[in-house]
Amino acid sequence: MNTQANKAPPAGISAAEWQVRLDLAACYHLCALKNWDDLIYTHISATVPGEEDRFLINPFGLRFDEITASNLVKIDLQGNIIGNQTARVNVTGFAIHGAVHSARKDAMCVMHLHNENGVAVGMQQGGLLPLSQHALRFYQQIGYHDYEGLALSPLEQTRLIERMGDYPAMLLRNHGTLISGRTIAEAYVLMDTLDKACAFQLKAQSGGGPLNIPAPAICAKTYKELLGDGAPEGILEWPALLRKLDALSPTYRN
Repeated sequence: MNTQANKAPPAGISAAEWQVRLDLAACYHLCALKNWDDLIYTHISATVPGEEDRFLINPFGLRFDEITASNLVKIDLQGNIIGNQTARVNVTGFAIHGAVHSARKDAMCVMHLHNENGVAVGMQQGGLLPLSQHALRFYQQIGYHDYEGLALSPLEQTRLIERMGDYPAMLLRNHGTLISGRTIAEAYVLMDTLDKACAFQLKAQSGGGPLNIPAPAICAKTYKELLGDGAPEGILEWPALLRKLDALSPTYRN
């Protein structure tokens, strides 16, 4: 176990915020281990407990594996830095996150990645197909947003959140993936499930020949079984993932 596991929060940071910082930094490192990072681009944001419209995000210019609990930057809904910090943030990159956080009060954590499997499936007109058990977690529960360029205008923000609705996941056509989680653990586990679903689809398609798609009734039944009681996902997985991270990349706790 990492010796910093029970480290006290730095001065001026509540215990609740420090826990979110630890989990968010861990999420960045886990993504780096999966090679989901894109140099210094894409972001994972999380709401600050007890502070309305305050969020934590990565400093612009750092790799995912360089993120720590203490160097995460606190910002407002417009991307302005809160507090005496000299770090830079990618305000344009936060536009997607800000739109989802603003529209979805359940969006405690928002992940937007350029992971290869998700980008590739988002390029396909049919999108994510109900081919695998992993894909069935998102059966009729995934949105799609057509590519409109780099900058996200206020009008495009409106279109994006309308198309996402209450779904936990979205494929940004020709661009990337988007996940909204009620916890950081849930966001990561959902992204992992989506990435695997996309990878399975691409592998199946590369084999040629017709694909076997379960009947709609089976797809709907399986989705309900996977959803369970509707509690946030990742409760069991997250401690296991942190144990792995403490062995491989413990600097996230700094």
